[in-house]
Amino acid sequence: MKRPRGAALVLVLWLIALMTALVGAFALSARVEHLQQRVLGDDARGQERARAGLEYALLRLQPDPQRPPWQADGRAYRWQFDEARIEIRVLDENGKINLNLADAALLSAFMQALGEPAETARQLAGAIIDWRDEDSLLQPGGGAEAPEYAAAGLPYGPRNKRFETLGELQRVLGMRGSLYAVMLPHLTLYSRQARPDPRFASGPVLTAMGLDAEQLLAQRAQQERDGDNAAGASALASSSGTYSIESRATDGSGRLSVLQAVVRNGSGGVPGRTYTVLRWEQGMAAR
Repeated sequence: MKRPRGAALVLVLWLIALMTALVGAFALSARVEHLQQRVLGDDARGQERARAGLEYALLRLQPDPQRPPWQADGRAYRWQFDEARIEIRVLDENGKINLNLADAALLSAFMQALGEPAETARQLAGAIIDWRDEDSLLQPGGGAEAPEYAAAGLPYGPRNKRFETLGELQRVLGMRGSLYAVMLPHLTLYSRQARPDPRFASGPVLTAMGLDAEQLLAQRAQQERDGDNAAGASALASSSGTYSIESRATDGSGRLSVLQAVVRNGSGGVPGRTYTVLRWEQGMAAR
């Protein structure tokens, strides 16, 4: 009689242990799902706050008799929204170098302003022109057509068409990853002019245009300190309407949501829209 009772007791103890393990596993699973939902919720709120920053920037770029418009020259603006600190930078695309319209001289001068040797800069500028033009002739100052790509062991040649993305620049013969990274913030495909607008251009672009970058940037900084609203309104009136906007939203816990976009004023024919998205990158990171 004792042996069956002992076996039954052991079986009961095993069942209790099994049930305890199952309950523990269920509790752990529920806890993990709760944390996942919380992270997803924080992520969604952060993304919407960053998007609110973009929407607010577009509003502040519009002329308003009650307050001065924001300037699209890359300066930082700060805004408090929904218990988050939002830092916003706006840059008019006309202040950048258009990869499809710039000539070899401007491209070469730009790369030299970034520290490239003159000979390397001229060769690369020619290769960029050869990538987008439709002929098979090398540029006078250097360049790269199909034979040069083949000689370098590459399985492709120049596209012989306009750049469709800025990322294509990495495929141009002679382009290095480090140089591409420093060039990228100053390049665009969305402006409509061959030479950048100096009112919005960065230091390296101003230098490439043969202007005194230090003096012009100092004047901008002085205008920002003085609140030169009249000059700002004049500059804004003839802006392109296409902007790079970076919105960085930081919540109370220090979580950072970043939105980087290129947008153009106007709906593009889509009802209910006030702007058209040309590029959109969004994410969240812990500070």
